[in-house]
Amino acid sequence: MSDTAEASMPKAIDGQITDEDIARERAQIGIPQFLHEETFNTLISHDVIRHFAFGFLADDNPLWHDAEHAAKSRWRGPIAPPLFAITTGISETPPYETPEKKALFKGLYRNVGRYNVGTKWKLFRPIRPGDVIYRELSVDNVEVKQQSSFSGGRTVLDRIRHLFVDQNGEPVAVRYEHFVNAERSGSKKVSKHADLKRHVYTPEEIARIDAQYAAEEIRGANPRWWEDVAVGDEIVPIVKGPLGVMDIIAAHLGWGLASTYGGGPFRYNWKTRQKLKAFYSEDQYGVPQSMMRVHWDQERAQDLGLPAPYDYGQMRSNWMTHAITNWMGDDAWIADIHTEIRGFNFHGDTTLLTGKVMEKGEDGNNRTVTMVITGTNQREEVTCRATATVRLPSRDCGPIVLPRPDDELRERGARMMADAAERIRAKA
Repeated sequence: MSDTAEASMPKAIDGQITDEDIARERAQIGIPQFLHEETFNTLISHDVIRHFAFGFLADDNPLWHDAEHAAKSRWRGPIAPPLFAITTGISETPPYETPEKKALFKGLYRNVGRYNVGTKWKLFRPIRPGDVIYRELSVDNVEVKQQSSFSGGRTVLDRIRHLFVDQNGEPVAVRYEHFVNAERSGSKKVSKHADLKRHVYTPEEIARIDAQYAAEEIRGANPRWWEDVAVGDEIVPIVKGPLGVMDIIAAHLGWGLASTYGGGPFRYNWKTRQKLKAFYSEDQYGVPQSMMRVHWDQERAQDLGLPAPYDYGQMRSNWMTHAITNWMGDDAWIADIHTEIRGFNFHGDTTLLTGKVMEKGEDGNNRTVTMVITGTNQREEVTCRATATVRLPSRDCGPIVLPRPDDELRERGARMMADAAERIRAKA
């Protein structure tokens, strides 16, 4: 790259993935990480659940919103949407006790893009008002690609495990989150989206979207019996879009300020910047701004060779569960779901979520279906996909039984509570 080209490069997109960073992340595998931020929701309330369903999912299912309706379900009261755990989970992992451990976890992949490309969840029980949920985060796997079509440069694929347990140490859910870390300057040079323009809708297109919203169905209290389901059955589609800044704002109202970086307005933003300087870069006005602004800042998106800001992968993962819960009814349960984020969902895009029953099965006394959910935008591009195992009530075998957590997760949850108690006693 010439000196002139280097000088014209937008700020903080020229980071490179180094061998030292890769080695450090591999050394982190299996070690619980200290988290700088406080969890958004520490004590679960019905209001917290409603706000998440409203802001993050835009899901008006009465199971999340109406306590009287929920009291008549098999859950006997309000429960949270399936992936609600992303907005809670108190971390009790202490700060790193040695300079060597602190250096091991100091900011990786500076000025390198980090993209959520999918998540695998196992869900063991519902989260309810009154619950207190704890979380432990650790790197689970690291893979390197020296030359990637994703960015045109070096990429690292990592998998992060989040274990959520209740106050007894019993696992509530576990999520394995998949990320691609890609050199941003590579994506700028590759310019895969150079010719893409934000979609301009005709009145007829808006009318079709409105009709899709009007046609959505919530199964609710009417049980979806396993015996009545056939392989090949399709769900009633749901629609999300056109995506805009208000949708990103609403998502943060329900979710918090996302992930492990914290942040917030004014002084909160300043406090985070003191701890995570590498997560900020100056905008065109010289103001330090969070890297997360690519989700709402048009100029930042263009700096990265993108036509517009884009959503969070977590949003689409949750949208796909919304499609399933609409179909399955109140008395069913998503036992596991594997989501894939296959492309950007830019501001102005509309996602239509369709789904189909691929298999019927048996798991002990439980009766299950395997479903595939697909999200397609107005350009007919598949931008997300999910495969889920759903437990349905059965006329022959009775109501669903919740999944049992793996022994390793139960043992780890017990250790989390015991270690925290030991630290409390040591301070007394």
